[in-house]
Amino acid sequence: MQKIKLTNYADMIRAQDGHLAPELIRSIEIDALIDTGASTLILPADVVEKMGFTQVEARKLRLADGNLIESPRVADIHLEICGRDMFTSAYVTPAGTTPLVGQIPLEELDLIVDPKRQELRPNPDHPDGPIIDAMAAA
Repeated sequence: MQKIKLTNYADMIRAQDGHLAPELIRSIEIDALIDTGASTLILPADVVEKMGFTQVEARKLRLADGNLIESPRVADIHLEICGRDMFTSAYVTPAGTTPLVGQIPLEELDLIVDPKRQELRPNPDHPDGPIIDAMAAA
């Protein structure tokens, strides 16, 4: 399990604009499973409710057991892992399920999974921050 920090980005903007006291910004540290078989960030409903993330749509989500569920997608998430951060969305699973961090946030944050040491760490080739690989279009 890996400690991750979630912050409500909409709260951050309201505080920046002076419409919310900084101490009222909703933020939480939780343990999440780093799952290289998962695509993206998955959060349990109880965490989403506590954080007040905004639902933007619902989509089909395939669980590890192969079952398909209709899953809300929430936005306005500021995610921090291993000292790196990004703005993202997440899919919601039932309350009490394990939070998952999948490939998309790992790639964007330029984090490396070391299965031998069972740890997650910043890419040593980019110690000063993530570098995003992009294809040039002609």
